[in-house]
Amino acid sequence: MTALLEFQRTMARAVMRPLSSRDNMKRGSEDGVALVKPNSRLSSFERLEIYNRSYWSRVLEAFSEDFPGVRALLGAKQFDVLRRGYLDDCPSESFTMRDLGRNLAAWMERNPALAGPHYGIALDMAKLEWAEIESFDAAGREPLDLAGIAALGLDSALQVQPHLRLLEGSHEVDTLLLEVRESVKRRSGAPRAIAARRIERAASSAPVYLAVHRFELVVHYKRIDAEMYRLLQAIAAGTSIAGAVEIAYAESALNPEQGQQHIHDSFAVFAALGWFCNSDQMKSEVPS
Repeated sequence: MTALLEFQRTMARAVMRPLSSRDNMKRGSEDGVALVKPNSRLSSFERLEIYNRSYWSRVLEAFSEDFPGVRALLGAKQFDVLRRGYLDDCPSESFTMRDLGRNLAAWMERNPALAGPHYGIALDMAKLEWAEIESFDAAGREPLDLAGIAALGLDSALQVQPHLRLLEGSHEVDTLLLEVRESVKRRSGAPRAIAARRIERAASSAPVYLAVHRFELVVHYKRIDAEMYRLLQAIAAGTSIAGAVEIAYAESALNPEQGQQHIHDSFAVFAALGWFCNSDQMKSEVPS
């Protein structure tokens, strides 16, 4: 290992070391401190602390910007506990802060107490907000129109657009998140904590199925029903069109005639939204 690489790694460890409960640099970064020269006003520790605190200020800010819905549900104080606990356990491992929250939902499932009394809806919200980030950044392929889909055999496979994300939850977090974003625009600042009554109204007696997708660089949420959700899930998993239809309607309450119409209407909606592309197109893009 070169001296420069060792210097860079030592400084990175020191700068990225979690702050104390008072947002000061913790003792234990002596290797990094030893590499920093003091000046007439600041000690080596104090100079390094500036970078340590600046790093965490930006990381915490970026995380908050990505999850305004979770923050509004938990309130500023509880959200701060959650984000610090998460970032301590799941520190940044990427060159971009875009990836900070990639493990948040899974981490929350392992640490429900840190989300407080609104854990269930906060988990649904975290999944939606991360799906939005993924959908915005994911690739888009040339969509198949309804005629192109109809020309395929029942044993053919379709491919869903890379930017399509499917979510199942028990709360109407899509509506809630839109309200949060609107309130942020009006206040030009951090989201206000959501009232307990509004959180209660967001609970749903039936599963809520969402398709998160991108159109012209804007991410949208669309409510879909159980049959649509299962159909898209099966197709996304690589199941043939016939197999996906069988899975989607195996437990449906629709009668055969209603089911046929629902299948036709579903594919018409999916095609109109451009959610399908030909699987052969995807294969052609994979390097040989």
